[in-house]
Amino acid sequence: MAFNRHNFGETNLHDLNTLSRTELEQLKIDVDAALSSLAERERRAALDAAIKAAAAHGFRLDELTADPSLRMRARMKSKNPAKFRNPENPEQTWSGRGRKPQWIKDAEAEGANIEEFSI
Repeated sequence: MAFNRHNFGETNLHDLNTLSRTELEQLKIDVDAALSSLAERERRAALDAAIKAAAAHGFRLDELTADPSLRMRARMKSKNPAKFRNPENPEQTWSGRGRKPQWIKDAEAEGANIEEFSI
């Protein structure tokens, strides 16, 4: 028997000691179900609000909630692999595509062969 406001008077809400074990157990089941339903409605409302807020700023929610390190890895994978490395600064690399970096231009001006920098 599910309890509601019609068959569960206000006076009993304040004095749970008047209820039987069966009534208390049913009340607990009903309260848990009501809390679960409320939590789901609140979660949906929060998600809808977040989607609208993201859209108002020109984003999709998944664009804002994705792990930034995953986005960074995806960007890094899409780059062409480096084919040349600056021996004076190993952090400087070049894929061989696009404009030559200044360190390669400088080395070539000094007579270096670009193949000397191959990785």
